Amino acid sequence: MTLQWTAVASFLYAEIVILIFLCLPFISARRWQSIFQLRIWSWMAQFWNKVFLTMIIILIVLFLDAVREVRKYSGKEISANAKLQPNMFDHLNMKLFRAQRNLYISGFAVFLWLVMKRVVTLINQLASVSNTTAALQAQADGANQAAKKYMEDNELLKQTLMEVKDGTATAEGIALLRTEVEKLKEELKTSGEALGKSQTEADVIKKQMDGLAREYDRLLTEHQELQNLRDSGNKKDD
Repeated sequence: MTLQWTAVASFLYAEIVILIFLCLPFISARRWQSIFQLRIWSWMAQFWNKVFLTMIIILIVLFLDAVREVRKYSGKEISANAKLQPNMFDHLNMKLFRAQRNLYISGFAVFLWLVMKRVVTLINQLASVSNTTAALQAQADGANQAAKKYMEDNELLKQTLMEVKDGTATAEGIALLRTEVEKLKEELKTSGEALGKSQTEADVIKKQMDGLAREYDRLLTEHQELQNLRDSGNKKDD
């Protein structure tokens, strides 16, 4: 095997090993994504597209060369002439075997190179979806816990109100009621401040509108006076 085909075969074996590691079930997609986010891979990502296209071109060129060799040594005329000389026939068969071997090596190398790129892309997408799902699940759990807490507080408030009416309220219930009342007072105060601010803005806008109305009336009066003066001047000229 020549140097170039030895390199292609080594590349093929490396692809197989990498794909086996990528398909191991006990290594999650998040772990692979954390590995892909290392500084060395971030640096290599700048040249990844160029390296990928370069390898594709090289492997396709070698694949086409292997196809040419297979067609060259599998010709009918050459095989017929080679039967006259056994040594030549064996030599041609050996050449054909090597060409077919190189064809399989280069073809599988191209195929696995594309598969490996696709697997890496799918692993990153799966990890991103898993992270999003985990974040949404955490938000849903937090919302469920908050809703459960609010329901428990509501039930406790109802129970405390009933106990206050019956005169059997506990210290915890009264404290909860006071807390809730203070919270409502704060909300009422905030709403009152917002309402006062809105009322002030509304008054300012109303004053501006009144000023604009007075200015409009003044301009309308002046326009009417000018119109009357012009009409009077026209009558005198007549």
